[in-house]
Amino acid sequence: MSEPAIAVSGLGYFYRPGQWVLRHLKASISPGKIFALLGPNGRGKTTLLHLLIGALKPREGSVTVNGKIAFVPQLFQVSFDYSALDMVLMGRAKKIGLFSQPSRKDEEAALAALDRFGMADLAGRPFHELSGGQRQLVIFARALVAEAEILILDEPTSALDLKNQALVLDWIGTLSRKDGLTVVLTTHHPHHALAIADEALLMMGEADYAAGPAAEVLTEKALTLLYGAPLKRIAFTHEGRRIETFVPVLPVGSNVSSARQQPDFARLWAARH
Repeated sequence: MSEPAIAVSGLGYFYRPGQWVLRHLKASISPGKIFALLGPNGRGKTTLLHLLIGALKPREGSVTVNGKIAFVPQLFQVSFDYSALDMVLMGRAKKIGLFSQPSRKDEEAALAALDRFGMADLAGRPFHELSGGQRQLVIFARALVAEAEILILDEPTSALDLKNQALVLDWIGTLSRKDGLTVVLTTHHPHHALAIADEALLMMGEADYAAGPAAEVLTEKALTLLYGAPLKRIAFTHEGRRIETFVPVLPVGSNVSSARQQPDFARLWAARH
């Protein structure tokens, strides 16, 4: 068996002593797989990503990375008026050198990467003028020219409309299955994780996790416990394919008043344990 792309052992981190954000985390991410992290805000998802890329150092335990990482933060903005092509060329920075100019070969590689995502016609367009979905594809192109082997994505579909969510998710699947990239992503959408992830990690609490194959970990019971709100996993047939997804059970009509009550976390915890 090949060594994992990322291995986490006994990982723990705090910003203030004694107030652990996460602890005793163990995980192994296989090469070429999509690994989804799910949990409410404040549960440590972004902190974990920063530990994986080396921006934070573990307070305890270890992170071992086998491969070159490209990181895409949740809200990707730039301070200067770079073009889409400039943004992709930044992925060649280590090959170009600090005081050198991009070569024709570098530009050809960047244009080819943009063309791969259907973005070649927008190479000269200012990055800040692109739509959210187009910006994500530019950053994916930059990861390709940087020859990254591991792609770390912090909520890659946040602030995108449904069409661009589907577009970005489809490309994430392609980068994993056709290009062999390992992808680690955070998401607030269980249906996205169920659609594309091979494995999932549910961040239940400081030292409480559920991890394994996405189809097995992403259950109605586990997600209801995770988010404190009911979700239903449903199946249907679309264009000859069987599809499973999650839908939230939203309060309507006479259920509104009862839905405003606090979730019975004690009952949910007892059901889990």
